Amino acid sequence: MLLLCRNHLTWSLFMLTLTSPSPRWPLSRQSPRLWLAGFALLLLAGCASQAPMDDSGRQAGQWERQQAEVEAFDTWTLIGKAGLRTPEENVSANLDWNQTPYYFRMLISGPFGGGRNVLEGREGRFSLSNSDGRFEAETPEALMEEQLGWSLPVTAMPNWVRGLPGDPDNDNTGSYQLETDELGFPSHLTQDGWEIDYRDWEKVDDLWLPRRMVMNYDDVRITLVVNQWQASEE
Repeated sequence: MLLLCRNHLTWSLFMLTLTSPSPRWPLSRQSPRLWLAGFALLLLAGCASQAPMDDSGRQAGQWERQQAEVEAFDTWTLIGKAGLRTPEENVSANLDWNQTPYYFRMLISGPFGGGRNVLEGREGRFSLSNSDGRFEAETPEALMEEQLGWSLPVTAMPNWVRGLPGDPDNDNTGSYQLETDELGFPSHLTQDGWEIDYRDWEKVDDLWLPRRMVMNYDDVRITLVVNQWQASEE
């Protein structure tokens, strides 16, 4: 974008030089030169007003302007793939996740899901259903650890997957540190022992949302790739 502006400005100045009048020319002969000078100034002002932009189309200042809308975007469906890497294994699973402020349902299927597992939570009650039956626990993390042998940070993830820190008052996730990239978008989040890196973004309707993120906790590494974001009804 900046290179294009620079090229246009260089051409305008070149044309301005070619049309520079001789001192003996009458004033009326200076019109092309004056017109090109005005055009060059307008082009320069337009280039200066362009916000920095990356290859995906994100611009500086967009995250700050949309953050309130992202926070209000609390009822959605996410379809994607999660990869789990530990010193003992490196596997992946498909994820179909429905989230509202009062209820969530997470379908985990594939190798590290051990088949088809449905994790649900409503008003502080959590259950996991699979071919072995239906199980309950006080937290979704404890439930997954007991039944699957591993756990996602389910309590804070509804915020993390939108690029937001978990709410210490509501999620018991504690304080956080958030770093941003050169455009002002979240790039690295530290909270509750987890390190979250935001690697890629996509525009969903009018909102920029994370498309790829990597979460690390000790020697556990979870990579989440979102194939589809969709607003849903409660």
